[in-house]
This record gives sequence, structure tokens and C-alpha cells, in this order.
Amino acid sequence: MNLKEKETWNAVDNRCELIDSKFSRRDLIRMGLLTSTGYLVVKGGLSARADNNKPQSPPTTPFIEPLPIMSIKQPVAALSPTPTIAPNTAAGEARTRSHQAFTQFPPQKFYSLQDSAGLVSVSPDLPLQTIWGYDGTTPGPTFHAKYGEPILVRHINLLPADNGGFGLNSIATHLHNGHTPSESDGFPVDFEDSGQFYDHHYPNVLAGFSTDPSFIGAKNEAMSTLWYHDHRADFTAQNVYKGLAGFFLLFNDQDTGDETTGFRLPSGEFDVPMIFGDRVFDARTGLLFFDLFNLDGILGDKFLINGKIQPFFQVAPRRYRFRWLNSGPSRFLQLFLTDLNNLGAKISFYQISTDGNLTPKPIQVTSMPLAVAERTDVIVDFTPFAGKSIYIENRLQQNDGRGPNGTILPAGRGNQCLRFDVVLPSVADNSADPATITKFYDLPDLTATPVVTRTFRFDRGNGQWTINGKLFGNTPRLRVKRNTVEHWILQNDSGGWQHPSHNHFEEFVILNRNGQQPPAQEVGRKDVVRLGFGDRVRVRFNFRDFIGRYPMHCHNVVHEDHAMMLRWDIDDVGDRNNNP
Repeated sequence: MNLKEKETWNAVDNRCELIDSKFSRRDLIRMGLLTSTGYLVVKGGLSARADNNKPQSPPTTPFIEPLPIMSIKQPVAALSPTPTIAPNTAAGEARTRSHQAFTQFPPQKFYSLQDSAGLVSVSPDLPLQTIWGYDGTTPGPTFHAKYGEPILVRHINLLPADNGGFGLNSIATHLHNGHTPSESDGFPVDFEDSGQFYDHHYPNVLAGFSTDPSFIGAKNEAMSTLWYHDHRADFTAQNVYKGLAGFFLLFNDQDTGDETTGFRLPSGEFDVPMIFGDRVFDARTGLLFFDLFNLDGILGDKFLINGKIQPFFQVAPRRYRFRWLNSGPSRFLQLFLTDLNNLGAKISFYQISTDGNLTPKPIQVTSMPLAVAERTDVIVDFTPFAGKSIYIENRLQQNDGRGPNGTILPAGRGNQCLRFDVVLPSVADNSADPATITKFYDLPDLTATPVVTRTFRFDRGNGQWTINGKLFGNTPRLRVKRNTVEHWILQNDSGGWQHPSHNHFEEFVILNRNGQQPPAQEVGRKDVVRLGFGDRVRVRFNFRDFIGRYPMHCHNVVHEDHAMMLRWDIDDVGDRNNNP
């Protein structure tokens, strides 16, 4: 190790002592260790940005282990103690508010999920990693749920006090982006400490049911690909980086999970969720490393899918549905399919969703941009590639946590995340050719006059991230009247940073981006919108059915924790504050 590397790791060790003590960045400001401009006081080489101290992971060999496929979570016959409408604090439940839809939508299935530590292998070249996961695994098990079938998920917090260097064993699990009553949403301060449990009630109902004469709701707003992850205030980045994330898939009578019915989308083993994430590992120990003081956002130099570094996946020459999720923490992606033996080939595939919602119809694309927490479902037909290998490649150049610089790298020069080997035998394909699908769902009616138009400026001040000049606090900045339409203007005023903005509970439709129609790949209902440098995006919401508190925040989770987030409430009165 040369002198520069030794200096880097000396700075890292000094920072890690503070992380291990479970201080948040706001604690460091109060302690006088963080300057007003956002730099750590120059003491023992603390500042990650000032000295460009970016640790490098040890080398690993790509494409030697198969892609893990998460297990499907199974229900239990009963839970003990029996779930109650009011919080069962006497039995150790952390919930503080009663379930508001439990009687109306009584759970038909019950699940028990243990939030616990586990040992996993991410690469044969690295030691076993101690992670925090759901049922001790990362990603956690995948939930398969159905519209019209309410469920209850009990999270039991068994996380240890010893965090192994980073993380806080106090959690708040968010179902991103369920149409979920507030008390089950995973609000950042609705946390459960180790030894407690929390019952999340998911009605699995269509938005707008309460004002629909048929009591069904807006079928064209059905969701499909959701995910669940930790959302603990000030510690989301650390806890998700440590492993607390998993998929939650919703099906209905059109997106059925059976490729012979409904929209006839690839199903079963041909419907594959994929969580993308980038991580850094300590070059000295090979263990997962998190640097809280990479102030702009954290970029890893190892690319994982479903918890494995650069796996391979054997496929048959037929159509597959892939559910792609960028779990971050801070990297933006632009995913291509690359044939390394024919770098000039442009391989097309079909985008069929924007975040958790199917697009109005399939869109033929050659790449897919994904900001942090964005999802997309795509259909890839491997028939032309029988006997060959092709790669998922991220070609978007990004040098630091501020955001990508806009450069798309040439084929073969990006980050090769996964290798597809088209070597399995030919099998029947009963799915529909997406080129022949003319419509999934219509967009909502966008003509209703909003009751208010609000502006939110994502900015930076005194070294921290703000929305409209303020840090996150557990008091509402605005009140939305239930069952009304609003327009929100999301504006990036932070200069050289980009922000994926996420609003809980309700999806939105992008009306315009910088005064122009949004690009085709953004046409649909979404819950994350990328705010590029100087962007101004106008979106339309319809807030329906439930009341309570919800957050909006940047989903570069380093920004979220420090503290680019606000609380907003839904009630039956609302306000007209256009600059919350």
C-alpha cells in the first residue's frame, strides 16, 4: 500500500469511528465537527471530499456465480399475539396509531418477517458479509399480492445492537409506493426498535375506491412492481446499504402472473425481479464499507444484482419480463444490452412500465435510464441470441455523488452488471409479442383544475440539503384535502447536484419538464422523478381515500438523511399554501 493509499485509509478509519458511534450528520453539526459549507473539520484527514479520499474495493472476478432468485414469501396460518386495530403496545408493538382501514378491508393473509442479521456471500473473492436483511437475507423475500386480497405483514425487529461499523438497529419499513394508510406506510419516524414488532396493514385496493360508485377504484391506475425498504429518519442510506430491501409484486385480472391470460406478460420463472446496487468493500478486509461523509452521495465500484457482484444468468431463447430497480444509494443508471462480440449492434427491447405502473402501451427502446428508486419492467426476447451471451451494461458516466455528467459511454466501455447466457433449451412461450400489444391502461384524466399549485425547491444551504429552505422535521409543511387534485412544481435549485424526488402514497403524471412534453419513457404514472441540473418539472396528483402523514424526499438517500425531506398531511380540510 503506497503513501496515498495509507492516507486515504487513515482518513477512512477516523470517519468510521464517528459512524460506528451512530452519529448522524446533523449530530456532527451540533458537535461542531461539520462546517457551515458542509465539509468535515480538517482534523485527522476527516473530509472525504477535500482530500478526494475514495477507497477502492479489492478485485473480484465477474460472471462466475449465478444470479440469485429471491424466494416467494409464504403466509402463516396465524400471528401471536393476534393483530389488533389499536396498537398493541403492551405486547411490544411499536405502532402508535390505529389501523384506519382494518375493518373495511380485513386481512385475508398474514405474514411474519424477521428483520435480522445474516451472513451472505457476494463473491467468492470476498469473505462472507454480515448484512441486515429481511428473514436474514438480502434482498428480502419477494411478496406476491393480489388486488382485492388485503394482507397484514408483521415485522419483528431482531437486529443486533452491534452494527459492525454502520447502521442503526431501529427501523421503519416503507412499502414503496403502495396505496397504503399512513400508519402502515413506513413514515420515517414511525420506527420500531430492536425487540419490538410492527403490524403493517396493506389493503391492496385501487386508488379512488372511496369516491367510486362501484367501490372498485381506478382500474387504469393498478400498480405492479413495488419494493419495500427501510426508511428510518437519518439512517435510511446506511440501513438500505446494509441490505434492508426487497420486492413486493401486485397482480390483478389483467396483469395476472399467468402468461396465458390477461395481458399475457411473461410469468413464472420468466418473470424475474432484479435489484441493482453499487457498493464499496474495504481493500484491507474485503468487508462491506460505508462512508457517511462522502457528502455528495456514495458511489460504489462493485455492481451487484440481487446481492451478487456481476452474476451470470442462464436463459432460454424466448421472451422474459425483467423488473429492474435501482436501489442506489446515489448512482444513476442507463442500462443497455450489449453484445461484446458485436459492439456496433443496437439491441432493442420493450419498456412496459414507469416505476410501479404499466405504461399506456409497450415502448421499444435501446436503453433504460433509472434514477435511484426508479423501476421499470422490460420485456427482452432472447430468441435471436440462442447460443450467445449478451450483457446488461450501465453506460452512464458518473464520477461522484452529485449526479451523472450526461456522457453515455461507448458499448463495452461501461459497467457490465450481468451476463445473459442464452444456453437453456427452447421452451414454449405463451406470452404476447409486445409489438402486438396496443394498450395496457389509459392515463388518468388530466383536465381537472387543481385546487392549488405548490412549488418545491430542492436546494442546498449551510452544508445540508433542504426543500424550500428547510430541513426535515416531524411537523406538516402542508395539508392536502382528501380526494382533490393538485399540481406540484418540483424545481432543482441546488446547482451542481441532481435529485430523484419521491412522494409517498400517490403516483403522479408528469405534465411537462422544463416547459416541454416529457420524453416517451416518462409518459405514465410515476412515483420518482429525476430532477437534473436546473430542472423544473410540473406534476399532477390526485390524493384519495386515506388520511394521515406522508413524506416527500430526495431518493439519493444520502441527501434524504441530511435532510432533504418534508412531511405533508392529508385531511378533510387542506390548505392553499403554494410555497410550503
